[in-house]
Amino acid sequence: MTDDKKRVVVMMAACLAVLAIGALAAAALANMKRPPAEVPSKEVPLRVKALLAQPEDVQVVITTYGEVAPLDTVRIAPEVGGKVVEVHERLDVGEVIPAGQALFVVDPRSYTAVVADAKANVEQLTSAVERLKTQWANDRERLKTLKRSRDLAKAEFDRIRELFDEDQVGTQSGVDAAEQAYNNTVDQVDQLERALAVYPIQVREMESSLASGHARLELAEYDLERTCVTAPFDARVKEVSIEAGQYVAPGSPVLTLANDAVLELSAPVDSRDARKWLRFNGRRDENDGAWFDGLEPVPCRIRWTEDTGSHYWEGVLHRVERFEKETRMLQLAIRIDATDASSKDAEGLPLVEGMFCAVEIPGRTIEGAYRIPRSAVTFENNVYLVRESRLKTVPVELAYEKDNEAFLTTGLAPGDVVIVTRLVNPLENTLLDAVVENDLETATGPEEAT
Repeated sequence: MTDDKKRVVVMMAACLAVLAIGALAAAALANMKRPPAEVPSKEVPLRVKALLAQPEDVQVVITTYGEVAPLDTVRIAPEVGGKVVEVHERLDVGEVIPAGQALFVVDPRSYTAVVADAKANVEQLTSAVERLKTQWANDRERLKTLKRSRDLAKAEFDRIRELFDEDQVGTQSGVDAAEQAYNNTVDQVDQLERALAVYPIQVREMESSLASGHARLELAEYDLERTCVTAPFDARVKEVSIEAGQYVAPGSPVLTLANDAVLELSAPVDSRDARKWLRFNGRRDENDGAWFDGLEPVPCRIRWTEDTGSHYWEGVLHRVERFEKETRMLQLAIRIDATDASSKDAEGLPLVEGMFCAVEIPGRTIEGAYRIPRSAVTFENNVYLVRESRLKTVPVELAYEKDNEAFLTTGLAPGDVVIVTRLVNPLENTLLDAVVENDLETATGPEEAT
């Protein structure tokens, strides 16, 4: 055996010896091992805050927003043209001019002359009518006289002709003269009767001319009155484009006035909320047509969005203005009287045109609703309950929500314990350590340490 082979044999024997020693040591250590003592497992409860659910009747309040505007805004234009000779001393934007006071005056001299001419014409026509009626009466009396003369002439003619024909008394020329006298009186009677028949037509024509004259006089007097333009109400001046010495044309607006006696706020409401919560008394009038009738005029609270205090004004829900087909919104009108729009305290501002306000409209009442925090309702409309100290998930129906509160109509029963602590994907039947409160404000207070 060579030396190389010997070294290989020795190394293999050494390796085997080392492996044998390691196996013996591992067996010895395994025999020395003792199993650890078993510790019983304990479930740790999840600490939560909860609310004892109790049903209550809830008044639904629809909140919307809109801008205040006066009910009446009028653009004033002169009705007659001419030079402005007088302007109210306070005709400036923002001033309030009492009703009946003159805003401006157009030069009235030419209109005064027209009135005088129209009056003179009426007087002439009136005299002409009276003169014609008097002449008519006189001719009727004259006709009586002419008829009497005609009868006498006929009697004379008959007598002379009879004497000439029977007794040969008189001459033929005498008979002819009597006949001519008789014919003249007949002709005069005929002429006068024809004249009398025309009188009613002449009187009607003259009276028509007189009526036309009265109409022209009335129009002239009306034009004269319109030279002075007065405030139709207690008017707040919004726009002014007139001054003394300016020529104005009829129909060209020169002023814009606002009537702040009644204000109106137009605000949108979702048609679904309107259908569910607005109060319609159900009365219908056959003459009203297909529109939103029977809307109950409930009192509304109006708050200026720039005022963070508790100040508010009171208005009344007045009507549905229109239905916006693009947005599916109802446009509601809320009216506010001037007395209600004034400030209720010395430091507050009155409600005025242009204020953007929040409006609270009382709606129907939800009977037997459960009020819980909105955060306690999941996006899937589920809530978490405490039942026998375990978490249970139940579906609910969210009827109404306001601010941070939700009002449920189905899914809960009196005495249910609703978890108000915000939970993210909790496990069903999780053991709970619940702190139950009867009051919503207490239940939604600061979270306790868990």
